[in-house]
Amino acid sequence: MKLIIQIPCLNEAETLAIALADLPREVDGFDTVEWLIIDDGSTDDTSRIARENGVHHIVRHPVNRGLAVGFMTGIETCLKLGADVIVNTDADNQYCGADVGKLTAPVLAHEADIVIGARPIDQTEHFSWIKKKLQRLGSWAVRIASKTDVVDAPSGFRAISREAALRLNVFSAYTYTLETIIQAGQSNLRIASVPVRTNADLRPSRLVKNIPTYVKRSLLTILRVFVIYRPLAFFIYTGLVFLLTGVGIGSRFIYYYIASGGEGHVQSLILASLCITLGVLSFMMGLMADLIATNRKLLEKISLGIKQDRDER
Repeated sequence: MKLIIQIPCLNEAETLAIALADLPREVDGFDTVEWLIIDDGSTDDTSRIARENGVHHIVRHPVNRGLAVGFMTGIETCLKLGADVIVNTDADNQYCGADVGKLTAPVLAHEADIVIGARPIDQTEHFSWIKKKLQRLGSWAVRIASKTDVVDAPSGFRAISREAALRLNVFSAYTYTLETIIQAGQSNLRIASVPVRTNADLRPSRLVKNIPTYVKRSLLTILRVFVIYRPLAFFIYTGLVFLLTGVGIGSRFIYYYIASGGEGHVQSLILASLCITLGVLSFMMGLMADLIATNRKLLEKISLGIKQDRDER
């Protein structure tokens, strides 16, 4: 059994050596443990530091392509290198390397396809009050969208089985954390959470530059993935809002029309007609999107079959 620990990096020369020193060279249940660095267009000595600290594999993007792209580059590389299980962690040493075994244990026991490390958010001192609340809110939203019981959705500390890695596809360039959970939940992959420890903060988060931007991007990611994986439900509910609003406004117009001849309430009729039209269009878009989603699922199955066939060779 081979375990590969991957770390997406962007200008991590100052913290990478500390993070690598905390990672295990041996993990129970695995014959081989290897490290992979994805250098996402760094302009510092990230790759050199990685080589000097015994990293087995280094993949470098010529330009910065984003965290999500770096994550998927790592997944694809790990699969090519024959990894049976992949662990993803951060280069800022946020997560305790000794807990890698906790993440991989449910995968080795065939109890989960993806295991996510749940941080002690309420006890993490460098998390502000509002960030803690937003982390909880974001995890709740992801649980609703993915129909899973994930405790800490934004956590990047996770173990992924080979079968699950073959199925993952990330569309966003911003972050992979939320999208992969929703996608896995919609693909009926088993997701588990295990409590993990965190280390002292070495630098400010580069993903969360400010709270409003993080909230906006996270909500857009959730909405986008929801539309991709549950389009019929999304457009039906949206259409119902417009349709019921139109019926309500139309009923108001009818009332005044009967009571006073409708004089002065033509605007209500126009607005009701517009809302009902938008509702019907939303229903039609839902049907079309559902057909497209069906085609996408078929393409995913074909893609998975090609990857599995390549694996067998």
